[in-house]
Amino acid sequence: MVQLLDIQYVPLSAAPGATLIVLAGEGPAFGPAARAIDEKMKGALSKAARAAGFSGKAKTSIEVLAPTGVDAQRIIVVGTGRAASELDRLLLGGYAFAQIVGRKVESASLIAEPADVGEAGPDVFAADLALGAVLRSYTFKKYQTRKSDEDNGAQARNELRTLTVHSSKPDAAAKAYSARKALAEGVFLARDLVNEPANILGPVEFADRMRELANAGIAVEVLDEEQLKALKMNALLAVGQGSMRPSRVVVMQWNGVKSKRARPVCFVGKGVCFDTGGISMKPAAGMEDMKGDMGGAACVAGLMLTLASRKAAVHAVGLIGLTENMPSGTAQRPGDIVTSMSGQTIEVLNTDAEGRLVLADVLWYAQEQFKPRLIVDLATLTGAIMVALGKEHAGLFSNDDKLAKELEAAGKATGEKVWRMPLAKAYDKLIDSKTADMKNIGGRYGGAITAAQFLQRFVKDTPWAHLDVAGTAMDSVKTDINQSWASGWGVRLLDRLVSDNYEKPDK
Repeated sequence: MVQLLDIQYVPLSAAPGATLIVLAGEGPAFGPAARAIDEKMKGALSKAARAAGFSGKAKTSIEVLAPTGVDAQRIIVVGTGRAASELDRLLLGGYAFAQIVGRKVESASLIAEPADVGEAGPDVFAADLALGAVLRSYTFKKYQTRKSDEDNGAQARNELRTLTVHSSKPDAAAKAYSARKALAEGVFLARDLVNEPANILGPVEFADRMRELANAGIAVEVLDEEQLKALKMNALLAVGQGSMRPSRVVVMQWNGVKSKRARPVCFVGKGVCFDTGGISMKPAAGMEDMKGDMGGAACVAGLMLTLASRKAAVHAVGLIGLTENMPSGTAQRPGDIVTSMSGQTIEVLNTDAEGRLVLADVLWYAQEQFKPRLIVDLATLTGAIMVALGKEHAGLFSNDDKLAKELEAAGKATGEKVWRMPLAKAYDKLIDSKTADMKNIGGRYGGAITAAQFLQRFVKDTPWAHLDVAGTAMDSVKTDINQSWASGWGVRLLDRLVSDNYEKPDK
């Protein structure tokens, strides 16, 4: 379902490809394999580094064409800097990939042996490097047609398909990479979903794609509109009632533990496949980006694929609410009052504050149906979170300090950073309604906070965290491991949350 750059691991002594990447630490400092290559070249590699003023710092490189004494047609020396953390190694792999792909070759070799691998060990270093390269390799060209067969052939010849990684422990590196490959598959799935145009990926089509996850061992259940009506998910249904495309809720379960008593960890995603704002319509400029208003649901889908693909020892449930917010004669109006699945009533003052209505019902269903040990929801919920945090951090709101700290630690490790925002009764008062239990907006100030306060009204005693990913899931900051409009943000964060804290059954 997801096509990745092919990674092959070989010993350091294996013959290099036509394009060869070697690493150099600050100094520059070469590892033994690079020094051996330099000796074969009679010192030409180190001489070129000195002539270019190459110091081995991160995100620097030099190129030597037609080197003598080795089989490669070109050697690219990439600076590692200190590469002390896992994130450093991923970014290094992404940067190295960029140097290769810029030369338009079908295959290349990378010697994953710097002067110092630190505490990682050569196998983990090589696996992290490969993951970074694979994440950087993502492109979305599905709808770009070729003018002729000749052009198509030329493009195919210029795309890197295989990266051979030379390691002192190739078998161990390949084993370490297997779990990382599963992570890349999940990120790619999330990116693909967010990049799809809304005419192709509506609620029904999204749900149909989720059925394919059964091939990975995930139990998939799709709830249609009749079932949602029977469950009284009226808040979610109200969002989609202006669209000709019916709403769906998809429930995905991965059970990687033997104990039947293990309570699941739950992940809930907002899946508004296109958001016009409804009757409270958005401005035309930039509305095309609202195909990505299902970034939270895409992350949950990618996470579930990752957990299943790497056989994670956890019982995880992913739930996504899929709908489309359109203006029409049947659309909900400002001033309407809807009764949620919880029985609480909501006065809809602004139909463009629709994601919280979707999440309200899915959060309630998750608790009623699964009695989870925790819930994390993700949603491209508010523009206000970007005003507060820009695009560097997702907003984190939580009723549980332990869960919040675990997410912060996972964010630091993966580079998918979160920043905790406040929840308090003073903000809660801003969404009280005179005619219903609550209203769906709280006024001009603190919009991301009042949205989270709204969601908290649909959370019982379950440890819960809400991630507002409006600034990180789409049109996000470009990095060495992502150049796509759709980032797949959150898959690596939540996989780390699970692996570090919950990958074992309840006792």
